[in-house]
Amino acid sequence: MKRPPLGQHFLTRESILERIAAAVCPDPEPLVIEIGPGRGALTSHLAARADRLIAIELDAALAEGLRARFAGRRHFEVIQADVLEVDLAQWGSAVVAGNLPYYITSPILNHVLDMTPDLVRAVFLMQKEVADRLSAAPGSRDYGYLTVRTAFHASARTLFPVPASAFSPPPKVESAVVELVSRAPDEDLPVDDSAKFLEFVGRCFRQKRKTIRNNLAGAFPREAIDACPEAGLRAEQLTLEGFADLYHRLTV
Repeated sequence: MKRPPLGQHFLTRESILERIAAAVCPDPEPLVIEIGPGRGALTSHLAARADRLIAIELDAALAEGLRARFAGRRHFEVIQADVLEVDLAQWGSAVVAGNLPYYITSPILNHVLDMTPDLVRAVFLMQKEVADRLSAAPGSRDYGYLTVRTAFHASARTLFPVPASAFSPPPKVESAVVELVSRAPDEDLPVDDSAKFLEFVGRCFRQKRKTIRNNLAGAFPREAIDACPEAGLRAEQLTLEGFADLYHRLTV
């Protein structure tokens, strides 16, 4: 994926940095992975709470600056890499945190959720618009594929808003801190293949204004789709359980 210039907005307000760190590590954590540590503002707070901290930074100069700043810190490691190309599950069970760049929030969220079952929880600072989508209710304007994909792996909740004045430079959008608590897929969900199920959900949302019948046309026999009461609904009206039930009926 081609990236735009760094252009990251760095969180600088100490009270909020400490509040985020407390959400990441309410108690000492064996391992925390920080995504996009930048200059290390949050890193210093996390290092004081985590037994081991791994920071993944894309920018080479920032990565080198982190190594110099925390050179005397034991159990701290900087990896200069694109987080989307790093196997986050390689270290085992971990808590993940970070101030996510707005332009790539969704891909990072999906990458982190793919850590399941090694993801304990994640605490991210992100654009409020995306935060609202993660915890949206069925039928609401913000409810979509990202909502369902997230719910399949974790429970999401917004912890608190963060004002633009807490960043340098201040962003032109609202921000919020979100917590994702990992959970194993519900045993009651009739899903035998997670990847195929999420692909199915994505197809249902392919054109949001169209009905499920129209979005699934060509993927399943028309008579099978027409036999489902949900076929005339839009994807935004179905719960996670509703998608799982529909998927089961169309794929058995």
